[in-house]
Amino acid sequence: MNVLAIGCHPDDLEIGCSGTLARYAAQGHNVVMCHVANGNMGHAVIMPDELRIIRTKEAEDAGKLIGASEIINLDVNDLEIDSNNKDTVKKVIDLIRYVKPGLIITHSPEDYMKDHLEVSKLVFDASFSSSVPHMFTAHSAYSCIAPIFYMDTLAGVNFLPTEYVDISDTIETKINAVNCHQSQVKWMKDHDKIDFLDFVRTVSKFRGLQCGAAFAEGFRSCTTWPRLSPKRLLP
Repeated sequence: MNVLAIGCHPDDLEIGCSGTLARYAAQGHNVVMCHVANGNMGHAVIMPDELRIIRTKEAEDAGKLIGASEIINLDVNDLEIDSNNKDTVKKVIDLIRYVKPGLIITHSPEDYMKDHLEVSKLVFDASFSSSVPHMFTAHSAYSCIAPIFYMDTLAGVNFLPTEYVDISDTIETKINAVNCHQSQVKWMKDHDKIDFLDFVRTVSKFRGLQCGAAFAEGFRSCTTWPRLSPKRLLP
């Protein structure tokens, strides 16, 4: 199966679903990770042009650890993601047509900031539009309207999972993948006094407590026709 994970910033997928993506990769599925934004505004000291390059490299390193076959950057500037922007919409449509996913993982439509919300809406709209033959992009229409799974919000706020994935065997891969994003991890520790690796591990342990695992990631499925499936698609 082709698994497509579409996050907003270069570290969002690592935080929200990298344990699950590592499980998919270990089972032989083809995992493609995409970040829509380039992360250029994610630091108070490093300037945007330099940070864009740093964060792209960090995402590539993290994706390799997870076992992704490709890490794709749509290179939209932070704070400029717009689900009504035709160029961005077509980029996401073409991405879906290129990957031909069996399922898509993305942000919850109730996440904590506008960029995340816009990505969630982009994915919802593009997953349908990718099946429309007369919507022209570089790749031809993909007839499957892929099921969507929404990953956890930051700190799990206002998110009650309906499905869980046991990531006890991949928790260290998840933590190491997050740790690749040193431009974020180091800044948060030095400036905000937040140990973000402990933060991510704690949320994973909390989700594990909810479902009887040592560590877990929580998801909600997008319950709109025709995205529902009788099969268990999460690993």
